[in-house]
This record gives sequence, structure tokens and C-alpha cells, in this order.
Amino acid sequence: MSETSVSQIAYILALIGGILLVILGLLSFIGYSGQNFGPVLHWEFFAYGSIVAIICGVIAIIGAKSVTTLVWAIVLIIVGIIGGGLGGLLVVIGGLLGLIVVVTKKT
Repeated sequence: MSETSVSQIAYILALIGGILLVILGLLSFIGYSGQNFGPVLHWEFFAYGSIVAIICGVIAIIGAKSVTTLVWAIVLIIVGIIGGGLGGLLVVIGGLLGLIVVVTKKT
């Protein structure tokens, strides 16, 4: 069996979560249907939510490679909470694992 360290798992979770945030944000942005609350209110609510999810996903993808640094671990936790959904949850878990690696690292 191959050994996978906690830092690699944190990287993979943050990366997959970021990719999911971007993909689901794009699908939400493209799959607009204004039938619920009228076209204007529905468009504004979901357009801004989709853009926030896409931005959070891009930040998570960029920060995934640095998940074992203190600042990026905290940034990924915050980005995951803001992004929400399944992708956000994976980013938060990856950030928490990265934070655990940082805190338990022996100097």
C-alpha cells in the first residue's frame, strides 16, 4: 500500500473542493431559470451566489498547493465556509487538515 500523508490528503481535498466549487458555480450561473420569484430577483440572487462560488473555487484551487502553511490553511477554511455546498465542505476539511499539520509540525 502506498503511504499518503495528511498534508497530501489536505491538498487533494482542497483541490477537489475548489474544482467542485468552480464547476457547480458555473452550472448554477449557466442554468438560469427565472420561474421561482420572477426573472429579476431570481437572476440577481443566483448570479451573485454563482460568482461568489466561482471566485471561492479559484482561490481554493490556487491555495491548495500551500495548504500546509498557516495563512493559507486559515484562508481555505474561510473560503470554504463562504463558498458553501459540497465543494466548500471539502475545502474546509482540507483547510482543517492543513491547519492540523501546521500546528503539530515539530521544529
